[in-house]
Amino acid sequence: MIHRTAHVEDMYRAELLRKYIREIPDFPSPGVLFKDITPLLNSSEALRETVLGLSAPYREGGVDHVVGLEARGFLFGAPVAMELDAGFVPARKMGKLPARTISQSYDLEYGTATVEIHSDAITPGSRVLIIDDVLATGGTGRAAVDLVRKAGGTVVGFSFLLELSELHGREKMPDVELHGLLTV
Repeated sequence: MIHRTAHVEDMYRAELLRKYIREIPDFPSPGVLFKDITPLLNSSEALRETVLGLSAPYREGGVDHVVGLEARGFLFGAPVAMELDAGFVPARKMGKLPARTISQSYDLEYGTATVEIHSDAITPGSRVLIIDDVLATGGTGRAAVDLVRKAGGTVVGFSFLLELSELHGREKMPDVELHGLLTV
């Protein structure tokens, strides 16, 4: 068995995962270079490395709940929750959850959006990890952090696959530990 240091492990993981992110020009609109993660999801090795990478810094952190942001955050959030022996909490767009909810609105380029969780999903004092596929402008991530805190939880981190650095999403979350696997 080969033992790798954490830094070497991170470099190996990043090199592997980059191979599985396809760029689609002019999607969803002209001038946008979309980062498509579906090839990564289709590779058991890449998917496993993504889940292990997203969860690695939090293995010893006593995470009680993992919040996955709709919709691609669900794809990684549920297996990360299993990896950390934690519960999974879906954070959905307004009106999609059946029971009583708490919500947090955030600004979009044109208008606002709202994210919700069930009001009984996070118990006060719980340690919560937030998972998403991409950190872009930071609006959804900031709303999720505020929502977890509104529910009484403590955010231990925000972990994501890909950071679009030119959109400066980190600036909206200076009070949160951010952990990304790749930056473009």
